[in-house]
This record gives sequence, structure tokens and C-alpha cells, in this order.
Amino acid sequence: MSSSALTQWSVLGARSLRLGRRNVEALIMSIALPVMLMVVFVYLFGGALQVGTQYVTYVVPGVMLLCVSFGSAMTAVAVASDLSGGIVDRFRSLDVGGAALLSGHVLASLARNTVSSVLVLSVAFALGFRPRANFAQWLAAAGILLLSIAAVSWLSAALGLLAGSSEAASGYTFGITFLPYASSAFVPITTMPTWLRGFAGNQPVTPIVESLRALLLDQPAGSAPWRAVAWCLAITAGSVIASAALFRAKTRG
Repeated sequence: MSSSALTQWSVLGARSLRLGRRNVEALIMSIALPVMLMVVFVYLFGGALQVGTQYVTYVVPGVMLLCVSFGSAMTAVAVASDLSGGIVDRFRSLDVGGAALLSGHVLASLARNTVSSVLVLSVAFALGFRPRANFAQWLAAAGILLLSIAAVSWLSAALGLLAGSSEAASGYTFGITFLPYASSAFVPITTMPTWLRGFAGNQPVTPIVESLRALLLDQPAGSAPWRAVAWCLAITAGSVIASAALFRAKTRG
């Protein structure tokens, strides 16, 4: 990768972060949401749910993924706004391609969601979460989480291009937001209706959540980490290819 491409990525990533900071409502929500979700799940629902351990210990990875899924709407809306606002034509006149523009949004999403994940962990510690991971397990958990954020961010960018408007882009990310609920993030899959278990056990969020939970609590992870990485790489690759095709189609002429 050339130094020029890296410069474009970093500049456009910083631009996306600045735009996010100017959106006061979204900024407040990105800070408040992790706190609210941890409190809601632990104190309002946790007492009624039996998962074999303290609920705060069980639910932390799920809340992380849920915050990432909520943050996907911001990425999709930002991409759709650029596409409909005319800024893309200005960038193209400066020889800034679609790859740099979309990568800037993805880098900003990685930064935002990393901060959100740190907030989730901080609140979880305050509520009694006590991980038992060693240094290598922390690194592995961080790697899987970053891969997950990258996959969701690229998928959101593709949805933003597909939507074409900010309003539609926000709605298009609903499916991403729904996935953590239909997984092992908040309750064991065995407690779900039989017809739902097949989907819950074979969608991407479940191996990601189970990998993070096992690594942070120093428990056997089985094949979950490999399945999580495979899902993340497949989603990222498919989303990058789709984004490139959609960007060319949307900006043709």
C-alpha cells in the first residue's frame, strides 16, 4: 500500500471522526448507550435469568456486540450522507477514490466502537465483572473483537451505499442490530424454542460472543474462535467487494 493511500485513509478517517463529534446527539448516545445497556441487562433482567453464573459475567460480550451493532447505523448514515450530499464528486476531482473514502468511515467506526467496548468493560468492572484471562487471552479477545468491528463496519458501509439516503440507511442496519438478540449473547441457546436454535447457533454473533466469553473467563473455547474469525473474514471480504461494486454503480458518470 502506498504512502499516498495511507495518508488519504488517515485524513478521511479523521474527517469522519470530526463529523461524528459534531453530531452531539450521536456522541451522547455512543457514550451513554454502553452504560445504559449494562445497567438494564444486569439490574432489570439479570435477576430473572438463570445462566449458571453471575449475569454480569455472562452478558458482557453480548453488550459489546450490541453496542457495535448500534454503532453500525452511524457508519451507514455517514456513507449515505456523503453519497447524496455531493462531497463524493469533490473528492473524485481531487483524485480521492472510493476505497479511501469508505476506508475512512471504517477507520472512524473502529475508533468509536473500540472506545464503546472499553466503556462496556469499565461499567462491567464496576458492576462486578471479574475476568480471569491472561495476557495472551486478552490479546486474542481484542483481536476477535476488532475483526468483528471491522466486519460490521464494512457491511454497514455497503448498506449505506445501497440505501442511498440517510433515512433509509438507518433502517437498513436493523438486521445487524437484531442479530445479537437471536444468539447466545443474552441467554443460552438451549432456552430458546426449537425452531430458533438452529439459526441462533449458526449465525456469526454466537461464535464471536462465545469466543470472547471463553477467552475472558479462561474457559475452553473449542472451535468458536476459528468460526468467529472465519465469519468475520467472510463478511469483511464480501462487504468490501460489494462496496466497491456499489460505489462504482452509484458514481458512474
